[in-house]
Amino acid sequence: MTAVIDQLNSLDKELFLVLNGMHTSWLDPIVYRATDTVYWIPFYLFLLYHIIKEYKLTGLLVLSGVALTIILSDQITTGLMKPYFARLRPSHEPSLEGMVHLVNNYKGAMYGFASSHAANTFGTAAFLWLLFRKSKPWMAWLFLWATLVSYTRIYLGVHYPADIVVGGLVGILCGWISFKLFGRLREILEKRKTPSIP
Repeated sequence: MTAVIDQLNSLDKELFLVLNGMHTSWLDPIVYRATDTVYWIPFYLFLLYHIIKEYKLTGLLVLSGVALTIILSDQITTGLMKPYFARLRPSHEPSLEGMVHLVNNYKGAMYGFASSHAANTFGTAAFLWLLFRKSKPWMAWLFLWATLVSYTRIYLGVHYPADIVVGGLVGILCGWISFKLFGRLREILEKRKTPSIP
């Protein structure tokens, strides 16, 4: 079993070096900004508009669902998995020193398994897609956004591909859990609004 894990780790590092090695100087500042939440504010406002338009006052409940998804996925990856597995980021891995392309000397925190960026973005994408898949099927494009943001972490040298894949799966699971809770809460609220027949 240990040999299999070692082989998977080796393949993960090799794939990382291939992907991280695909960089250009003009793309560095773009990717560096794309990984930062602040630069996505116009996009978030665009999503907020569609949430309010579709759900009106219930939109606050939708936003609570998004918040719950992010809290869950972030706590699982950052609060539990990273300290438990204690897998060094490639930017901190001694055996990869001098081989990793970094931007602005950004290295991130010490441990990287699993990626909270991937968990948060894929979780948000999953929750909103499940919510809007019938009325707004284009919400499926959110998974492309999540993939783009997650890829920036490999480009910047702070995550291995496995960090991204596992983080994304954690996020999707959290998004599904939040969606189920949202549905249940919505049912309860609708029942309270419906007058009882004597």
